Formats: sequence, C-alpha cells, structure tokens
Amino acid sequence: MAEAVSYRVEDGIAVATIDNPPVNALSAPVRAGVVEALRRASADPAVRALVICGAGHAFIAGADITEFGKPPIPPALGDVVLALEASPKPVVAAIQGVAFGGGLELALGCDARVVGPKAKLGLPEVKLGLLPGAGGTQRTPRLIGAAAALPIIASGDPVPAAKAVETGLADTLAEGDLLAAAKAHAAALADAPRAPRLDARTERLTAPGAREAFEAAAAALAKRAKEEPQVAAIIQSVRNAFDLPLAEGLAKEREFFVALRDDPRSKALRHVFFAEREAARIPGLPRDVKPRAVARAAVLGGGTMGTGIAMSFANAGIPVRLIETDAAALERAQQRVADTYGFSVRRGSLSPEARDARLALIEGAVGLESAAGVDLVVEAVFEELELKKDIFATLGRVTAPGTVLASNTSYLDINAMAVASGRPGDVLGMHFFSPANVMKLLEVVRAAATSPEALATATEIGRRLGKVPVVVGVCHGFVGNRMLAQRTLQAERLLQEGATPAQIDRALTDFGFRMGPCAMSDLAGLDIGWRVRKATGQVAPVADALCEAGRLGQKTGKGYYAYPEGARAGVEDPEALALIEGISEKLGITRRAIGQEEILERLVYPMINEGARILEEGIAARPGDIDVVWLYGYNWPAWRGGPMHHADAVGLAHVAERLAHYAATTGEASLMPAPLLAKLAAAGAGFATLKADAAKAA
Repeated sequence: MAEAVSYRVEDGIAVATIDNPPVNALSAPVRAGVVEALRRASADPAVRALVICGAGHAFIAGADITEFGKPPIPPALGDVVLALEASPKPVVAAIQGVAFGGGLELALGCDARVVGPKAKLGLPEVKLGLLPGAGGTQRTPRLIGAAAALPIIASGDPVPAAKAVETGLADTLAEGDLLAAAKAHAAALADAPRAPRLDARTERLTAPGAREAFEAAAAALAKRAKEEPQVAAIIQSVRNAFDLPLAEGLAKEREFFVALRDDPRSKALRHVFFAEREAARIPGLPRDVKPRAVARAAVLGGGTMGTGIAMSFANAGIPVRLIETDAAALERAQQRVADTYGFSVRRGSLSPEARDARLALIEGAVGLESAAGVDLVVEAVFEELELKKDIFATLGRVTAPGTVLASNTSYLDINAMAVASGRPGDVLGMHFFSPANVMKLLEVVRAAATSPEALATATEIGRRLGKVPVVVGVCHGFVGNRMLAQRTLQAERLLQEGATPAQIDRALTDFGFRMGPCAMSDLAGLDIGWRVRKATGQVAPVADALCEAGRLGQKTGKGYYAYPEGARAGVEDPEALALIEGISEKLGITRRAIGQEEILERLVYPMINEGARILEEGIAARPGDIDVVWLYGYNWPAWRGGPMHHADAVGLAHVAERLAHYAATTGEASLMPAPLLAKLAAAGAGFATLKADAAKAA
C-alpha cells in the first residue's frame, strides 16, 4: 500500500505530498505522515524548508468521515498544527484545490500559503453544527482580522484563490507551476528573518476600530442565526482572539467543539449534511451509466414556474428555448423573465452585463414543434392530466429518441404521460419548487419505465442548475406534497375545532419554520388550492369559504389575515375569525381552546406518519431523502434535521402514541400509526435503522 504522505528533498527543500484518494482526507495516517515529514525535515541539516502539497485535485478536503464516532487516533489535528507552528524551519502549504476544514486549519499552521488559480479555502464546520476544532477560530482572525474572519467561519462558504490572497488568507497566487512557486517561496522564507508566529501577532486585532467592526458584524449575525448554537459559539470563540492568548483561545475553542458535538441541534445538522450526500446516490442505478449530454433545453409554458425553470437553465449557462402557445403569451413570458432579472439588477445581486448574458441564452418560440432539436424538455403547463398527455404524445413525435422528456407536475401521474409519449424510457418528472430560479429542491420522479440514462441525465442536470436532486417514485404528490397534504388537512381541522390562524402559524414558527401554513397560503394565494380541490372533488370548508368570500390572500388584501394598505405581514382579522366560527357552527362543531403542544403535534406527526407510508411503499428510498426534500423544498428548520430525523429524536414510541390518541379523540382513522411506524416503535427502533439495515444488505 502506498504511503499516505510521501517525502523527498529537492534543491534543499523537503516536499511532503499527501496522497489519500479521493480528496486527501485527514485520516490518522495522513496526520502521522505530516508529523513524520516535519520531523525528518527538521532533523536534516541539508533541508532549509518544508513544502506540504496534495496529490490529485485537492490539498486536503477536510476530516476523514470514516473516523466520525470512533475513538480518536493520535496524533490529533490540533497537535499536528502546533507542531507545524513550532517548526524550526519554514513550512509552506501549496494549495492546488480545496483546503476545507481541517485542511485549511493545517495550512494556517504553516508559515505561508501559496495557492493555485483553482484553489478554494474554507471552514465549513458550521454546516455540520460545529465550529472549527483545530484553531480555525483563533488563527484566522489573527491572520486576517476578526471582522474579515467571522463571515468566512460563520458561513462555511469557500473563498476562491484570488479572494484568499486579497484578504490575506493566502500569501500569493501561482499562475504557473504551483509546486515550483511554493518551493521558491519556501526558499525565500528560509533566507529571510523568521516572521513572528501567529500567536505573537496582534496588529490585526489591535488596529483602530477592529473590535468595533467585529462586534457590529457579530450582532447582525447573532440576530439572523439565533437558533443555531454553532454560530453563537463561533462568535464567542472569535471574540476570544481579542482577549485570550492563543493557547487559552484554543482550549476554549475545543470546549465549544465538544459541547456542540453533543448538542441535539448540532447532531441534526450533521444528519442533514450526510443525508444530502447520500441522496445523491441513486438506488438501482448501475455504476457505469453515463448521463446524456445536454447542450440545449426547452421549457414548455411561460407562467411563473416555466419562466423560473427557464431562468434556472440560463443562470447555469445552458441555452434554453421558452415555448408558448401564441405570440402574445410568449411576449408576456419574456417580459416576466426580463422583469425578474431587472429586479435583481436593481437590488444589486446581478450586474447588467450578467443579466444581458442570461437573457441572450433564453430563446422564445411558439408551438410544440419548436421543441425539436433540444436535448431535454421540461413541460410546465397547467395541472391537467389530459392536457399533459396530449403534450407528451406530441413531444414523442417531434423530438428525437433519447431526448429526455420531463414534466414539472406537482402531483399528477408521470406513468400516464410516459405511455402517451410512445417513448416511456425517456420520460420522468422534474418537479421544481417555486420560485424555480431560487428554490434548491428538485424532485426527480422515476416512472415505471424511465431508463437509467434518462434518470442519470435529470439528476446531473439538476446539479448543474445548482439544485439538490432527490429521486422519488410515482404517487399522488410524490414525497413533499403528499406529506404537506396531511399538514394542510390537520390545519383545516384545527381551525374548525377552535384554533385561530395565528395560533396555528405560531406553533410552526416557534418550532423553527419561517412561516406558518396560513400565512404561507395567503402569500401563495388561496385560490391555487381551491382550484385543485374543485378539480379533484375535495373540500376544505374553511379555506373554501374564505375563497368564496373573495379572501384569496395578499393579492386581494385579505385571506386568513388582513393586509391593510398592501402590507406584507398580515394582522388578525375579526371578519376572518367570524367566518371561521360560522363554519364550525354550520358543521355542528363546538369550538374549544387548543393548546400549542396539540397544534404542533397534529401538524407535524401526521406528516411523519405519511413519511413512514412513503418509505414502506418505496416512493422514497431512505428516511434521509425525505428529510432533504423537506429541508430544501419546504424550509424545514435545518437544526431539527428534517421530519424523519425529528421523529427519531423525540422517539417513535411517543409519535405513535400521540397519533393513536388523536385518532381516537378526533375519529380520524388516517391518524392511526402507519404499519412501519408502529413496527419500529414497538421494537424501540428509529427510522435511522432503516438506513443501517439497507447498508448491511448491500
């Protein structure tokens, strides 16, 4: 087996190359190899300096996830970084790709960092509910200043090479041979007086206004992330750089790290991190399947969803043909796109040049025949199955075999569309979420005959569009909307029984959602659900009565709430409350006071129950896939990990008991625990065991 870290000496400069495919993770052999290379370089009088680099396309992408949850193996990363800092000879990090997490922390222990043009530096631990645990919160502010360090650490977003040099996170950008540049830099350091170690540097932290700038940034950040314990810990740990020597700051940083590691909110965020990556692995997809090339796409329908989808393609640099039924509809669609981009320009999030480049990628066309000659078509017309079947029948004739034909339907039968196309292997669902050019979730719906190549193409294009694709099966509403229907049903029932819209919304916003279901319905427009109910023969007495009274939400100035003078935030409206009370009386329901705990349980636990049915039916492959759908499509609070993780956290026995209780007290048989939920609860197990069992079977 090859060494994790190789060592050689060239022209008096030792070179330690980390070679731990695929991303040079900081495994125990890598950590030990770096320490050994440092020992050899320090002991050899012929060596003037040491360069540390990575083989392949990464420097060090972070910790070795296979070591998570296992007893630590020395040397610890913090000890490796301290050893680098104590080196009697200069050490230079040559960063050709990513230096994330512990990789950047190791580089911060070096005397200098030389980066290649494609290098990216970052401390993403915040996304795992943690803070950097090997000096990131202490060395970064000493190097570049606390106000500059805080957003890097608290966002976890990577810093590109040029920006890293600009901020001082890296010392120099090598456009040519990175290793040669790093060796030259190391030689120059060896010939010059040794610069003070980071623990002796105070100029960035004692500069006039440094503390004030940091505290202002910290206050704004704390307000935005008040439910994220790792952000509060990051703020305090960076603040410690002002007040504590490096050794004490490192000790406090470690205390924060250990506390966060054991915090349930942090555990939920780590679950999210791994669930998202696991969702990218598609069960049943052969390893050798390659996605088809997509050089040009088409979108059918220029409404809100269609234009948003077209913009998603243009934003990713993919030419797209936006197709409407007539010239007038096409003009309206193109104006909608222009207005949306124009708003981004006025807000300052998009340059005029970028707007013009994206608009140039969106070609307008009239008629389904215009879909010929593209590699992928996304249909985004009205939610009428017969209309969609007719469209897919035409697409099957006018597009070439191998062209992926996708429907953006929210709940209709993809299998029926696939049969109508005459080419079922090319057909699947690509369910974007509104606004499509913003929301990250993409439900990729695998139909009965969808080919592996079409499935691979849809998921790959989803990633190119910056989405998080999750493969699901065919059923009414797929995963997200099928579960949402259960919450919507319970919200309606709670309103009938005595809860107010404000009480229902407060239960979910206190739980961590940005908006409650009533406020969300007002924002989207109550008529959307009303049309669906009328088309499918369903009723929702309260919601229907609001629509019949012209209360369609924010666009009419009143819905569940009133919106005086175009206000965006609703206020409780006596007229709406009286209307709701009248519906209860009409239905013969005696209203009662309902506590927040019951409201929350009746909104959340039926969704979990439906998630169990979805898993049992194979509509979702893993509990984590369901969680990813809700995190990215419905703004489930990430620090609660998704509905299935939340169920495990509170205990399935408790969830099952409360569902049975509400089934008995309300008479709703659908609230009885699903067979899978009941089985797991009786065994004292959680949904997470399903993933473990699947891994064993594989």
